[in-house]
Amino acid sequence: MIALSQGRLQDRRPLSIIDIGSNSIRLVVYEGIARSPTVLFNEKMLAGLGRGLVATGKLDPAAVARAVEEFKRFRALSEQAGAATLYVIATAAAREAENGPDFIHRAEEILGTKIRVLSGREEAYYSALGVISGFHPADGIAGDLGGGSLELVDVARETIGDGITLPLGGLRLQDMSDNSPATAAKIARTELARAKLLKGGAGRTFYAVGGTWRNLARLHMNATGYALNVMHHYELGIDESAAFLRQVARGDIEKMKGIEGVSKARRALLPYGAAVLQEIIASMQPSRIVVSALGVREGFLFSLLSQEDQRRDPLISAAGELALLRARSVTHAQELVEWTAQSLAAFDIVETEEEARYRHAACLLADIGWRAHPEYRGTQSLNIIAHASFIGVDHPGRLFLALVNAFRNDGVFNDAVAPELKALATPRYLERARLLGAMMRVVYLLTASMPGVMPRLKWEKRDNGGLALVIPASRAALRGERPEGRMAQLARVSGRKLELVVAGS
Repeated sequence: MIALSQGRLQDRRPLSIIDIGSNSIRLVVYEGIARSPTVLFNEKMLAGLGRGLVATGKLDPAAVARAVEEFKRFRALSEQAGAATLYVIATAAAREAENGPDFIHRAEEILGTKIRVLSGREEAYYSALGVISGFHPADGIAGDLGGGSLELVDVARETIGDGITLPLGGLRLQDMSDNSPATAAKIARTELARAKLLKGGAGRTFYAVGGTWRNLARLHMNATGYALNVMHHYELGIDESAAFLRQVARGDIEKMKGIEGVSKARRALLPYGAAVLQEIIASMQPSRIVVSALGVREGFLFSLLSQEDQRRDPLISAAGELALLRARSVTHAQELVEWTAQSLAAFDIVETEEEARYRHAACLLADIGWRAHPEYRGTQSLNIIAHASFIGVDHPGRLFLALVNAFRNDGVFNDAVAPELKALATPRYLERARLLGAMMRVVYLLTASMPGVMPRLKWEKRDNGGLALVIPASRAALRGERPEGRMAQLARVSGRKLELVVAGS
């Protein structure tokens, strides 16, 4: 008998997606259809199907042979992982090659399912959905750079605007330019002149999607010593990254700091990715470049959700699931969301919509480290949260979530808490994380991390301008030295006169 793991959400049915691209082919098995999808298994092969397509008009024969063999393994892995459904999508190389239909037919026989060969318009659409899925909210131009093509599409919250497909994929550019990044830049400039939608992106965000750009961003991370090794929502400043992009576009990469962090199979396409990105920046004039870890595959998955689920906040969804899997009490975590909102209001502290979202998520995540040794709960929780596969949160926000938990476990005046990561949080987030951590340190001692008490704890204003946290008389025994000491810490952090009292005393 196979025992079901308690580390899995029991209401999910796994599904698989195979994405047949011009350069890579990837199998991803997801835990289920969800607003913030969780990957059960992930494997790729760099087949290079589109290599030589410009000259021959056909998929590379050796790549086809390798891919066909790998499809047998991918199907077996999907079945082994318990996937109830297997979806297969194919993009530029398969739809354009003369021998594409024959390749697709052979793949369908092996995989046992119909393959959706996406048109350029469909590819742009699903890429846009991937960006909409991953950012809260998305507003700018999404650019998905594959091996065979570049899809550009305007996204504004849930609205997908104009889109265009251009023959600027990395492998294609390598062939068209005869291995010259400088020539590739000229080709990109000519092709991008057709993308009138880029003018509508001036001053907005450019979302960089696709493996080549992700590896370009990884090289930038390594070269600059960036402390948070999370790709999604990594930002490249326009001015700050200009010299870096110029160097990569020249092909001068083998001695760059951090190049060992990029696989050798991916390095050859980096100059072409940099050249295209430079031309996009020149044409669009975006405010920033933001890397998206989500693209066509995740956009397709997003399309399978109901409209109600599509509208859900991805960060709150993911934090709620982690609370369900790891917290002592999900109800207590939900009570903490309401109690901290009431506490900030009592302290006359106003939140922005984004700050409220992040506080909500931080409360849901506040108890996920309880099984760790007490001396390491803060550190473990910080690392889990900072590096979690969350979407819908930028890097400063991600550090805010992690620091709330670190302060709540390790103490609000512990300056040794992750200094290299702390530096990535804004001063406002750092101050707010310390305040919320101090509030949590009080309330966890009054509730034993269990529900039922928090909704009955009320803040009352005092004549001296201070505040009192009132414990109901029926819970008077919860008051004691340690909660009093934590209340003194909260008073110091907040700069307010605070006291802990029992109702009627």
